[in-house]
Amino acid sequence: MTLRRPTLVDKETILDMIAEFEREESATDGGNLFANFDFESWLQQGQDWEMGLNLPEGFVPSIQYVSFDDAGQAVGFLSLRLRLSDYLLNIGGHIGYSIRPSQRGKGYAKEQLRLGLQEAATKNISKVLVTCSTDNQASRRTIVACGGSLEDIRDGVERYWIG
Repeated sequence: MTLRRPTLVDKETILDMIAEFEREESATDGGNLFANFDFESWLQQGQDWEMGLNLPEGFVPSIQYVSFDDAGQAVGFLSLRLRLSDYLLNIGGHIGYSIRPSQRGKGYAKEQLRLGLQEAATKNISKVLVTCSTDNQASRRTIVACGGSLEDIRDGVERYWIG
């Protein structure tokens, strides 16, 4: 698996992944998708947000990543938030991530989060907050497998620190 910033070359496989998330009515956590999705605008948004430009109210600079399998198929989204707002400290964390429904249960989430933690380290984020819903057992297992230590539960959200 590779984790990298998406490019125009990735359009077809990412759109295919988004369509699968929509068909399955599954959340695209870490995808930073928006209404009336336009791929080129999304790429530009990712570049802007990474530089702290054109951020919606309450948002922080972040880096949009997509994970790809060895065949080049997009398998997931990961967003690395470069600092924590009050909302992210309580609910969202430094990293949001999701794996496309057809690729779940194959170890991709653990590998994607591991790679995301490596990226966080390159941005001098030594202690990373990752959260999940109390009813998301798969995400909990992923976070714990990557070294997460539960701090507390707030409004149905488990908060884990890694690092």
